[in-house]
Amino acid sequence: MKAYNGRTLLLEIVMVLVSLLFLAPFYFLFVNSVKPFGEIMSDAASWPKVFQWENYSKAWELTRFPEAFFNSFVITVLGVLLIALISCMAAYRMVRANTIFNQIFLLVLVAAMVVPFQTIMMPLIRVISELGLMNTKTGLIISYLGLSTPMAVFLFHGFVKSIPLEIEEAATVDGTTRIGVFFRIVLPMLKPMLMTVIVLNTLAIWNDYLLPSLILQQPSLRTIPLATFSFFSEYTKQWDLALPALVLGITPVVVFFLFLQRYIVEGIAAGSVKG
Repeated sequence: MKAYNGRTLLLEIVMVLVSLLFLAPFYFLFVNSVKPFGEIMSDAASWPKVFQWENYSKAWELTRFPEAFFNSFVITVLGVLLIALISCMAAYRMVRANTIFNQIFLLVLVAAMVVPFQTIMMPLIRVISELGLMNTKTGLIISYLGLSTPMAVFLFHGFVKSIPLEIEEAATVDGTTRIGVFFRIVLPMLKPMLMTVIVLNTLAIWNDYLLPSLILQQPSLRTIPLATFSFFSEYTKQWDLALPALVLGITPVVVFFLFLQRYIVEGIAAGSVKG
């Protein structure tokens, strides 16, 4: 029993040390966000001598943070909702109508997951330009929909298999339509995986810099990552303003993640066991 307790204590100490290692970047981010530029350059690891909160007000104004936040919020919410809804409906149909076409289509989606974004980046921008969707939130949302749907369908596909068909048949006998069966019976049972897809795609879209930088060229359409990157140029790097902007940008998504992170474990565990 003593040996077991000793191993447990050692494991807990190791886990605490690893947790502190992962939290170290947040420490550097915060303490340097309230330092003047010279102090950041001289000693980035030290505790601030004086907390310079004016950095946040300057970053708020220079990034036009409310506008950037609104752009990021609209793109993320609409993109995630479309990805989640279309993917779960597609996966449900592919499982219940297990035709050869649907099987091949699933293989195509799985194959698309391993294609690096850099290989399709230029063709994608060409298509968006030809459709007249450059410099529009719509073009960016459609791009996210096409890029993120394969993974979401794959996750939902394995989870839908765990739903007993008899429940749907009973609802159909009671007079429920196919659409009603999906939204009243199937969709509530998909909640763990649905929340997993929502959380993962929210983190990916909110923090993405590359795709918005290719599609959104107008300053009024800048998302938070684009607005933050404005503090970096070829010859100057305004760390005293960029770091507060980063804190402002990641705070909403960190709160969102902490609020819903338990669904990720539940969804992945349920999908791996039941699927």
